[in-house]
Amino acid sequence: MPFEADLIPILCTLMLGGAPEHPVPYSVGYDLHHIRVDCVTEDTVIEVGLDRRSSLDSVQQALFAAHLTGKIPQVTLIDTDGREGPFEYRIRSAAKAANVDYAVYKLDFLTRWQMTHYLRNRPPPQPLTRKLAGG
Repeated sequence: MPFEADLIPILCTLMLGGAPEHPVPYSVGYDLHHIRVDCVTEDTVIEVGLDRRSSLDSVQQALFAAHLTGKIPQVTLIDTDGREGPFEYRIRSAAKAANVDYAVYKLDFLTRWQMTHYLRNRPPPQPLTRKLAGG
């Protein structure tokens, strides 16, 4: 199974047209810090996570990134098992309570999208034209 970091560029770049792993600076007192937002589009900051316990902080991360950037927060989970489990339910419920956009993509869909992406970026084939003899 791919790691979350392997799937972020597929989702962010190929599907959403955003910038993956985008650094956002902030300061506290005299110290300068930064966070890395999983995906930044024109108007949205997206925290991407697998359907695992490690994604339970996704809502907080999306809200903090939105606070820093002034963009709309979103949490996107990647479904690896085809069902909503306890962690997905908790994250979806927290996102709803915090008014954070929530989306789910299936792992198989993202994998197929990456495998066939080159077909969508090719120019359409030119029609074959035949010249008739004498014409």
